[in-house]
Formats: sequence, C-alpha cells, structure tokens
Amino acid sequence: MNATSNNNQAQIKKQILSEFARHPSDSASCEVQVALITHRLKYLNTHFSKHSKDHHSKTGLLKLVSRRRRLLSYLKKHDLHRYQDLISRLGLRK
Repeated sequence: MNATSNNNQAQIKKQILSEFARHPSDSASCEVQVALITHRLKYLNTHFSKHSKDHHSKTGLLKLVSRRRRLLSYLKKHDLHRYQDLISRLGLRK
C-alpha cells in the first residue's frame, strides 16, 4: 500500500465513525465495530474475485465474519431496537 491508499482508508474509517457513532468520541460501540468489519468484508470479497486461491486471507475473512456475528448477537440480545436499526442501515439481512 502506498501513502494515498492509507490516507483513503483513514478517510473511509472517519466517515464510518461519524455515520455510526453514538456520540462524538465513540469509536468502540457495537455499531461502529460492525460497520467497520462490514466495510472490511466487502473489500475482501472484491479481493477474492481477483485472487481466488488466496487461502490465507480466507482464514482472516472467516474470523471477521465470526466476530461480526458475535457482535450482532450481543447487540440483538441486549438492545433489539439498535440491532434492527443497524442491520437496516448496513443492509445485512432481508
């Protein structure tokens, strides 16, 4: 990665943080974590369309999917309204 790519990733992260944060200094709520993981998973899906034999990265993909699933189940258990709002904003489930 070059410097412009890192700068672009930082801008995307800031945009996601501002969109999903519950308060101005929020960076660790379930909503923010799930949104960041979802963005990373979308990137990895495009990566695998070009590099289908990259098995090492597929392991990381599965770990991210599991982490997102655990965060979503926690959120669903503790605050159903926030869970429903998040999945509708991210377009995760139909």
